[in-house]
Amino acid sequence: MTLLMGFSSSLALAGYYQIKTQTLKEKPAIVITAFGTSTKAQVTFDFFEKQLRQELPGFEIRWAFTSEIIREKMNRLYQKRGLNKRLLSLKEALAQLEAEGYRKVVVQPLHIFPGLEYENVLETCERFPGLRIVVGEPLLYRWEYVHEVLEVVSRYFYHSEEGYNILIAHGTDVTSNGANITYLGLQWLLDETYGNVGLGTMEGIPTGEAILERAIKYPHPKVRLIPFMYVAGDHVMNDVMGEELEEGEKSWRQVLEEAGKQIDIVTTEIDGKTYYRGLGLYPEVNKIFIRGIKRMLKIIELY
Repeated sequence: MTLLMGFSSSLALAGYYQIKTQTLKEKPAIVITAFGTSTKAQVTFDFFEKQLRQELPGFEIRWAFTSEIIREKMNRLYQKRGLNKRLLSLKEALAQLEAEGYRKVVVQPLHIFPGLEYENVLETCERFPGLRIVVGEPLLYRWEYVHEVLEVVSRYFYHSEEGYNILIAHGTDVTSNGANITYLGLQWLLDETYGNVGLGTMEGIPTGEAILERAIKYPHPKVRLIPFMYVAGDHVMNDVMGEELEEGEKSWRQVLEEAGKQIDIVTTEIDGKTYYRGLGLYPEVNKIFIRGIKRMLKIIELY
């Protein structure tokens, strides 16, 4: 018992001297969290960081990726190529900042809907000791933001006499999750505002099957696919636009083309290369996230 108490006292004393000798940072750091991707759509993160640094120069900006599968895959690849680079989890990124003397951190998830991934970020930050952390909101956390985002992407919508538009979202397979309210509310809003725009998800509701059926029944031949995920990565490249899926499975594009529809998808060009345009490749959408980060920076200064 005495030995344990002595050991605890030594740890406390070591922590005291570390604080006394460590140069603490006055400015808060910013941690951007994302699910991650192993596809060429990684350019989305570079695109966002460049815009963020222009808007908020002088801040320390770090990245954290919530998908363990993506982290392990990319870290193995970096190691194989001999690159001094590593994707961190949120816990690792926060621990690193604490070790470097930061005491205040703004964490901004690049989530679109307030779903399970966002809840996991909140839980990690609430339980992380030693740092004062404020967490920013997902993109569609407020209905005013929903309207802002729709205004941005609507410039790519076919008019009703041209064809049908499908917004491609991720979805959640957990019925109790609050994000379902946003998905269903967004579909209601689309139905009320447009006669030729629908929402389809990879998981959950509104289902991909239902939205494809709507598009097939629409009286005009064209269908435009519009990624409504921050990163238009594996789901868009394979489940939506792919050609070689597992036996018995078809991509959205294949289903629509077999029904006689003419398909296109919204893209953008960066440094001479063409990418499917996820929401993270719209400067106006990133502006909403950055606006939120600025608000969180003001809040954390009150701590």
